[in-house]
Amino acid sequence: MADYRLHYFPESGNSYKLALMLALCGQSFEPVWTDFGSGVTFTKAWRRSVNVMGEIPVLIEDGVSLTQTAPILLRLAERFGRFGGRDENERFEVLRWLFWDNQKLSGFMAPYRYRRAFSKDSNPVVLAFHKTRVDDFLEILEARLASSPFVAADVPTVADLSMTGYLVFPSHETGYDFSHSHPAIAAWLDRFAALPGWAAPYDLLPGQRLPCYV
Repeated sequence: MADYRLHYFPESGNSYKLALMLALCGQSFEPVWTDFGSGVTFTKAWRRSVNVMGEIPVLIEDGVSLTQTAPILLRLAERFGRFGGRDENERFEVLRWLFWDNQKLSGFMAPYRYRRAFSKDSNPVVLAFHKTRVDDFLEILEARLASSPFVAADVPTVADLSMTGYLVFPSHETGYDFSHSHPAIAAWLDRFAALPGWAAPYDLLPGQRLPCYV
């Protein structure tokens, strides 16, 4: 069994994606809380010793440092034979939606939620721009899930896991009540949460929390 250590902070959806993937695959990990709110990831010392890209999360697998959430999810899917797609067509769909999520849905939901909930003096113009983009991407996802139980196939994959990563945090943080605004997304989140081993973000990621302003 591999030995895992996860550098994270509790509010990080990308950290949650890796913690959840390990949990769903029956793997434990040593949590390494990171003081993201202090700006430690911007320091030269942290980047030199933990991640030259200056980003959280970082997964240490048997002493090897792994960064960037999407390729780590794909690596774990291959290693444990779960959530990677069952054939060439499904694997292509996994990649297609995973890349879309990183560039679009998670790519905009992450800064929108952070500025909305954890930044005291967010620029309302920037916040409104991000919300417009998130609304558009949620409509795309809603349409997809209206005709498919999961995103890339008829079974869950890492594409689903990645997209749920920022959507399952409390509604006062995200600003969305999907049961009212996006019923297909809400039903899909419930299906994914029914998987054995699933746990909510703050249950998987302990430690001091950032101040929340909403």
